[in-house]
Amino acid sequence: MNESIIISDKAREQISARTGLVGLGIKVRQLGILAPIEEEVKIGQKTVKYTPYEKLTDGLIAILSGAKGLVEINKRVRSDPALQAAFGRDGCAEQSVVQDTLDACTGSNVKQMQAAVDRILRAQSQVCRHDYCKDWLIIEVDMTGRPCGRKAEFASKGYFAKQRNRRGRQEGYVVASQYGEIVVKRIYDGTTQLNIALQPLMQAAQQALELTAEQRARTILRVDSGGGSVEDVNWALEQGYQIHGKDYSGRRAEHLAESVTQWVTDPRDADRQMGWVTETTDIYKRPVKRIAVRCRKTTGSGRLE
Repeated sequence: MNESIIISDKAREQISARTGLVGLGIKVRQLGILAPIEEEVKIGQKTVKYTPYEKLTDGLIAILSGAKGLVEINKRVRSDPALQAAFGRDGCAEQSVVQDTLDACTGSNVKQMQAAVDRILRAQSQVCRHDYCKDWLIIEVDMTGRPCGRKAEFASKGYFAKQRNRRGRQEGYVVASQYGEIVVKRIYDGTTQLNIALQPLMQAAQQALELTAEQRARTILRVDSGGGSVEDVNWALEQGYQIHGKDYSGRRAEHLAESVTQWVTDPRDADRQMGWVTETTDIYKRPVKRIAVRCRKTTGSGRLE
C-alpha cells in the first residue's frame, strides 16, 4: 500500500514535538510572568504585523526550544503552531524580522529589559522570599569566559581556560546558592575579570533583591581570589555584608602564613593543612578572621608550601 496520512490544519495546531515546553508556555502565560517585559521594554520600531514584544517572545521561545541562533526560529517555532499557542501567540514572525527588532534595540532598551527581569525575579523567585531571621543568605559572585566570534558584541582577546589566543566575552553572574537561582547576569569584554566586575555585579544584585541594611548584614558573599582585593573586601564590608573569600595577593598570603603558630591537618586530605593567621591588621574596615591553607607540592620534595 502506498497511502499517506493527511493531518488537518486544525489537528496540527494541537500537536507539538515539544510537549514539556508547551506545558511551560501555558504556565508562563497563566502566571503573567512576561508581563513586565511588555510593560517596561519600549523598542522604537513600527508595528506592521507583530509588535516588538511579540517578536521578543518569539525569540525567547526559540531559545527555550534549544535554538543556537535566530536563524532557527522558522524551523523550531514558526513550524509549531501548538507551541506558539502555548505562549499566547497566534503566529510567529519570520527570523529576519525578529533580528531587525533586536538590531533596533538601544542601550535604554537594555536597561528597560534589566528592570523587567528584576521585577520578574522579585515576583517569582524563592530568594526574594528568603527568611533572613531563620538563616543566612549565601550569594556567590564569579566570572566565566565565553569564547565567541570576533564580530560579536564585546568580543576581545582575554583569558579563556585552556584556549589560548581566543576571542570572547566574560559572563559575570550573582547566584543565590541555596536556591540555585541566578540573581544577576552581565556580559563584559574578554579582558574584564572579577576584580573589576565585583562591585557593579553586587550593586545590580542589591537593587534586584532590594536588600535593606538588615538583610545585607545577614548575607554572606562568597568570592574567589579575583574579588579578594583589599578594595573589594572593604567595599563589601562597608555595605554591611559578611564575606568569605580568598586573598587577591599570593605574595601577601605567603607572608601571612608565616604567622600561623599551629597547623591542623585536613582529616579528608593528609596533604592539606590550615591554621589561623595571628598577624594583626588594620587594612580592613571591619575586623576579619583569616585562615592560611597550605598543600604539599607535587614535586616530591616532601615539603608543604
